[in-house]
Amino acid sequence: METESGIFITKHRNGGAGLKGKVHKQMKKYILIATILLAAQLVPGQKILIPMDQSQKDHLKAYGIAFYVLTRNINVEWLLNYRGGSFLTDDLPFISQECRIRGVTYERVSESDLLGIYGTIEQNNMDVVLLEKAPKIAIYTPPNKQPWDDAVTLALTYAEVPYETLWDEQVLSGGLEKYDWLHLHHEDFTGQYGKFYRNYHNAPWYIQQQQQFEALARKLGFISVHEEKKAVARTIKEYVRRGGFLFAMCSATDSYDIALAEEGVDAVAAVFDGTPVDPQVQKKLDYSKTLAFTDFKIITDPMVYEYSDIDYPPSNNPVARGAEADYFTLFEFSAKYDPVPTMLTQNHVGAIKGFMGQTTGFNRKKIKKHIIIMGEDPASDQVKYLHGNFGQGTFTFLGGHDPEDYQHFVGDPPTDLSLHRNSPGYRLILNNVLFPAARKKERKT
Repeated sequence: METESGIFITKHRNGGAGLKGKVHKQMKKYILIATILLAAQLVPGQKILIPMDQSQKDHLKAYGIAFYVLTRNINVEWLLNYRGGSFLTDDLPFISQECRIRGVTYERVSESDLLGIYGTIEQNNMDVVLLEKAPKIAIYTPPNKQPWDDAVTLALTYAEVPYETLWDEQVLSGGLEKYDWLHLHHEDFTGQYGKFYRNYHNAPWYIQQQQQFEALARKLGFISVHEEKKAVARTIKEYVRRGGFLFAMCSATDSYDIALAEEGVDAVAAVFDGTPVDPQVQKKLDYSKTLAFTDFKIITDPMVYEYSDIDYPPSNNPVARGAEADYFTLFEFSAKYDPVPTMLTQNHVGAIKGFMGQTTGFNRKKIKKHIIIMGEDPASDQVKYLHGNFGQGTFTFLGGHDPEDYQHFVGDPPTDLSLHRNSPGYRLILNNVLFPAARKKERKT
């Protein structure tokens, strides 16, 4: 319409005043048509449904649309268990236009169809959760580039969800207070530089990382990197206690809890800090300070690529199933009675392809009893996905490094998510991103 209007105006300017009346009539006609179309889109009850079942062309960017709508101060309804956890929002022109631009499938829903959707939800294991405000997101990541990629950063970038980054100095100086949601990925909170000593201690990137970490620890007033990292872990724990949402993957999960248990104890070999490991370290671990894990035994040998016996399967005794046979299943929760784990497990499939990492999964025997298990390998002791509460906040841990790269190695190229637009594993990550936007409501149990 705008193009056609432009053409008419051009003709008027080139063809003289004789066309003036026709131009005005034509313009009025277009304005009237546009007004009618806009009014039709703003009729109460008219909605846009973004389906999240198999009909969705790009599940990952669909989360980005939901987030984008929230940033425009428009609410989104998350239809738990309805067509894979679909999104419902107002039928506004800029929303449908954005869906088309990003390649996201959407459907227009009439008022009568809307009543049918709500009726279906009411009669089944489904529920409606109102998303009201886009959370402010922070990624905990070092300023220097690491020789591996972060699946959450890849997911947020592809889905076009804005985020900021921060590191130890900002964490320890109160920087977390600005954010609703914090992500930890392939990090080592025990101060052992990822336990890469055996294979990479002569690599330039490893040497540079050690020098930078040691310089920062000294700058912040700590005698060692492991003491500084443990202080960061405790600060993050306080952030959760006060209402923050924490999401962690890969080695950030178990190394984080280990660091909390090691408060006041030297648990790292001399190659890392110049002092020997406390001979009583195992007896001095305080499991009451951890979030998710208990009764674990740590591995202090710098030549072993493993932090503890939390990881399952352990890296020195992997389950040799291979990518084609490795799956974990999601639990199905009651949407009306347990909305939080239901939100975090929304998906268009119930079985997810497994993927490895320095911490591939969690040993069921090392998990605290109050933790909610959301994904597991039913044939072994592996728990892949868990959730818990601490104080006023929550934490969610997902084992593995990259949901679409079964065995990601140091130096491998980043995953191209345009080739995995419907990834169930990446959907779990993005469920967690939207979770803080939900209006809190009391549990029914």
